[in-house]
Amino acid sequence: MTAQLEVDLTSGVPAFEQIRAQVVAHVAAGRLVAGDRLPTIRALATDLGLAAGTVARAFRELEAEGVVETRRRAGTVIAEGASVPTDLARRAAETYVSAVRAAGLTDDEALVLVHGALLGRQSVTPTSTGSGSSSTPKDDRTPSRT
Repeated sequence: MTAQLEVDLTSGVPAFEQIRAQVVAHVAAGRLVAGDRLPTIRALATDLGLAAGTVARAFRELEAEGVVETRRRAGTVIAEGASVPTDLARRAAETYVSAVRAAGLTDDEALVLVHGALLGRQSVTPTSTGSGSSSTPKDDRTPSRT
Protein backbone atom coordinates (compact mmCIF):
# COMPACT_ATOMS: atom_id res chain seq x y z
CA MET A 1 0.00 0.00 0.00
CA THR A 2 1.43 3.34 -1.01
CA ALA A 3 -0.93 5.57 0.98
CA GLN A 4 -0.40 6.16 4.69
CA LEU A 5 -3.22 5.69 7.20
CA GLU A 6 -3.34 7.39 10.58
CA VAL A 7 -5.76 7.17 13.47
CA ASP A 8 -6.34 9.86 16.07
CA LEU A 9 -7.41 8.03 19.21
CA THR A 10 -8.43 11.33 20.85
CA SER A 11 -10.91 12.09 18.07
CA GLY A 12 -14.63 11.67 18.58
CA VAL A 13 -14.70 9.76 15.29
CA PRO A 14 -14.43 5.98 15.81
CA ALA A 15 -11.13 4.47 14.65
CA PHE A 16 -12.82 2.14 12.14
CA GLU A 17 -14.54 5.15 10.53
CA GLN A 18 -11.25 7.05 10.34
CA ILE A 19 -9.67 4.11 8.50
CA ARG A 20 -12.67 3.74 6.18
CA ALA A 21 -12.77 7.44 5.34
CA GLN A 22 -9.02 7.61 4.70
CA VAL A 23 -9.06 4.65 2.32
CA VAL A 24 -11.98 6.21 0.41
CA ALA A 25 -10.12 9.54 0.30
CA HIS A 26 -6.94 7.87 -1.01
CA VAL A 27 -8.97 6.13 -3.73
CA ALA A 28 -10.72 9.38 -4.65
CA ALA A 29 -7.36 11.17 -4.86
CA GLY A 30 -5.88 8.41 -7.02
CA ARG A 31 -3.24 7.41 -4.45
CA LEU A 32 -4.85 3.96 -4.31
CA VAL A 33 -6.06 2.37 -7.54
CA ALA A 34 -7.81 -0.85 -8.50
CA GLY A 35 -5.68 -3.83 -7.60
CA ASP A 36 -3.61 -2.05 -4.93
CA ARG A 37 -3.28 -4.32 -1.95
CA LEU A 38 -4.09 -3.17 1.58
CA PRO A 39 -2.08 -4.48 4.53
CA THR A 40 -3.46 -7.49 6.36
CA ILE A 41 -5.87 -6.76 9.17
CA ARG A 42 -3.35 -7.87 11.78
CA ALA A 43 -0.48 -5.89 10.27
CA LEU A 44 -2.53 -2.69 10.02
CA ALA A 45 -3.94 -3.14 13.52
CA THR A 46 -0.41 -3.55 14.88
CA ASP A 47 0.87 -0.51 12.96
CA LEU A 48 -2.00 1.67 14.20
CA GLY A 49 -2.08 0.27 17.75
CA LEU A 50 -5.65 -0.95 17.37
CA ALA A 51 -7.54 -4.16 17.95
CA ALA A 52 -7.78 -6.39 14.89
CA GLY A 53 -11.58 -6.28 15.15
CA THR A 54 -11.52 -2.51 14.66
CA VAL A 55 -9.59 -2.81 11.40
CA ALA A 56 -11.74 -5.76 10.33
CA ARG A 57 -14.86 -3.63 10.77
CA ALA A 58 -13.38 -0.88 8.57
CA PHE A 59 -12.52 -3.46 5.89
CA ARG A 60 -16.03 -4.98 6.08
CA GLU A 61 -17.61 -1.56 5.60
CA LEU A 62 -15.27 -0.78 2.70
CA GLU A 63 -16.19 -4.09 1.10
CA ALA A 64 -19.92 -3.44 1.58
CA GLU A 65 -19.45 -0.06 -0.16
CA GLY A 66 -17.65 -1.70 -3.08
CA VAL A 67 -14.36 0.10 -2.42
CA VAL A 68 -12.36 -3.06 -1.67
CA GLU A 69 -12.71 -6.75 -2.27
CA THR A 70 -11.16 -9.67 -0.45
CA ARG A 71 -9.51 -12.30 -2.59
CA ARG A 72 -8.25 -15.61 -1.33
CA ARG A 73 -4.48 -15.59 -1.04
CA ALA A 74 -4.30 -12.08 -2.52
CA GLY A 75 -5.74 -10.34 0.54
CA THR A 76 -7.81 -7.18 0.47
CA VAL A 77 -7.40 -5.05 -2.65
CA ILE A 78 -8.96 -1.90 -4.06
CA ALA A 79 -11.91 -3.03 -6.19
CA GLU A 80 -12.20 -2.41 -9.90
CA GLY A 81 -14.55 0.54 -10.34
CA ALA A 82 -14.43 1.36 -6.63
CA SER A 83 -17.25 3.69 -5.70
CA VAL A 84 -15.71 7.04 -4.83
CA PRO A 85 -16.94 10.62 -4.82
CA THR A 86 -18.15 11.87 -8.18
CA ASP A 87 -16.10 14.17 -10.37
CA LEU A 88 -18.34 17.05 -9.36
CA ALA A 89 -17.64 16.51 -5.68
CA ARG A 90 -13.91 16.10 -6.35
CA ARG A 91 -13.82 19.40 -8.26
CA ALA A 92 -15.74 21.09 -5.44
CA ALA A 93 -13.20 19.77 -2.94
CA GLU A 94 -10.32 21.04 -5.07
CA THR A 95 -11.99 24.45 -5.33
CA TYR A 96 -12.47 24.50 -1.56
CA VAL A 97 -8.80 23.66 -0.96
CA SER A 98 -7.75 26.46 -3.31
CA ALA A 99 -9.98 28.93 -1.44
CA VAL A 100 -8.65 27.75 1.92
CA ARG A 101 -5.05 28.14 0.76
CA ALA A 102 -5.79 31.61 -0.62
CA ALA A 103 -7.34 32.59 2.72
CA GLY A 104 -4.20 31.43 4.55
CA LEU A 105 -6.00 28.83 6.66
CA THR A 106 -4.20 25.75 7.95
CA ASP A 107 -5.35 22.23 7.13
CA ASP A 108 -6.72 21.87 10.66
CA GLU A 109 -8.73 25.08 10.32
CA ALA A 110 -10.11 23.96 6.95
CA LEU A 111 -11.11 20.60 8.41
CA VAL A 112 -12.90 22.31 11.30
CA LEU A 113 -15.01 24.18 8.73
CA VAL A 114 -15.78 21.01 6.78
CA HIS A 115 -16.63 19.10 9.92
CA GLY A 116 -18.94 21.89 11.04
CA ALA A 117 -20.64 21.97 7.65
CA LEU A 118 -21.16 18.20 7.74
CA LEU A 119 -22.73 18.50 11.16
CA GLY A 120 -24.92 21.36 9.97
CA ARG A 121 -23.42 23.89 12.35
CA GLN A 122 -23.26 27.45 11.13
CA SER A 123 -21.33 28.73 14.15
CA VAL A 124 -18.06 26.90 13.47
CA THR A 125 -15.33 29.40 12.64
CA PRO A 126 -11.59 28.85 12.39
CA THR A 127 -9.06 31.11 14.01
CA SER A 128 -7.88 33.85 11.69
CA THR A 129 -4.28 33.81 12.79
CA GLY A 130 -3.15 31.06 10.43
CA SER A 131 -0.87 29.98 13.27
CA GLY A 132 -1.48 26.31 12.75
CA SER A 133 -3.71 25.84 15.75
CA SER A 134 -7.16 24.58 15.11
CA SER A 135 -10.08 26.33 16.63
CA THR A 136 -12.81 24.70 18.57
CA PRO A 137 -16.39 25.02 17.49
CA LYS A 138 -18.44 27.61 19.33
CA ASP A 139 -20.96 25.93 21.56
CA ASP A 140 -24.30 27.67 21.12
CA ARG A 141 -25.70 25.82 24.11
CA THR A 142 -23.56 27.71 26.63
CA PRO A 143 -25.85 29.69 28.89
CA SER A 144 -25.34 33.41 28.70
CA ARG A 145 -24.96 35.51 31.80
CA THR A 146 -27.30 38.46 31.81
